[in-house]
Amino acid sequence: MAIRQRGTGTPYLRGRIWWIQYFDRGRITRESTGSTVKADAENLLKQRIGDVAAGRSVGRERATIADLCQLVFQDNDLRNLRDAKHVEWRYKAHIEPLLGRVRAARFSTAQVRTYVESRRADGAANGTINRELAIVGRGFKLGAREDPPLVHHQPLIPRLEEDNARQGFLDLDRYERLLEELPKSLKALFVCGYHVGARKNELRLTRWDQVDFESGVIRLSADQTKTKKPRTLPIYGDMGRWLKQQRSTCPEGCAFVFFGAHNRPVDTHLSGWAEACERAGVGWLLFHDLRRSAIRNMKRAGIQDKVAMEISGHRTRSVFDRYNIIDEADVRGAGERLEEYATQRKRERAVRLRRVK
Repeated sequence: MAIRQRGTGTPYLRGRIWWIQYFDRGRITRESTGSTVKADAENLLKQRIGDVAAGRSVGRERATIADLCQLVFQDNDLRNLRDAKHVEWRYKAHIEPLLGRVRAARFSTAQVRTYVESRRADGAANGTINRELAIVGRGFKLGAREDPPLVHHQPLIPRLEEDNARQGFLDLDRYERLLEELPKSLKALFVCGYHVGARKNELRLTRWDQVDFESGVIRLSADQTKTKKPRTLPIYGDMGRWLKQQRSTCPEGCAFVFFGAHNRPVDTHLSGWAEACERAGVGWLLFHDLRRSAIRNMKRAGIQDKVAMEISGHRTRSVFDRYNIIDEADVRGAGERLEEYATQRKRERAVRLRRVK
């Protein structure tokens, strides 16, 4: 039987849960890991022994996950991040009920697994769970930077595998069907989204002084775009007609191109969108999916990738490529062009051979 070295502590079972026991300043300290996995207990024990050796307060940190998440909210407000309210909503709706009262000192991979299992049981996708756990992870980082620190360790929060590449896009027939079904308040917004692939909130906040009919462009300001960089969008296809119609029906004193009630931008939830999509047979479609359709159309039109990325507002090539969907028709078209190329080469070879003879 192996003899454990004095001062290394001991993991032990109490029922189905693993606990740890170690000495802190001459006193025996026992702590539940909340996990049924021995490896979790051994990892926590190593962490506690390290804290004792470094002279840090062990097992007595009062900060909870709620306290750490509060640091995230404060940091978001200081940095004026656009999604600050959405981060708070995620916390209130999902993180607080399951983790809010958990002590940061006792948070481990066991709590991560329990959270993942619970959220999956609610039907949450891996991407959604990753976004939520990222809030917790950031809270630990900010807590460690406090003076004095609120936490003395930053737990490993594994990232779940995601498959976020949505494949749907609108061909011209479905575009026309949906345009017919949409309420008047959404038609022009939909047309512009389909043509240039701008994000919903970038278009919603567009004002009339940004639309230059003479030059045929819409100039988005830096504070309006997700990337915080100004962009210029071309006005082409159906856009000009629908923008002019929007102008003719715009209420007096309203500065917004895509207007809703009370001279404000159209509502962010796009009332009537889901119902129109169902009637048009594209119930799966999100407004954000229009970016995919726009990029595909630009590629087919021969627009260079760099220019297409500038119009759509993609910062990285990897993300742009996820939106650049290639369907069966694209492959068939490539096959036809390759067939023409092969046939042409054969003809040229035959001509050369005849000349040689």
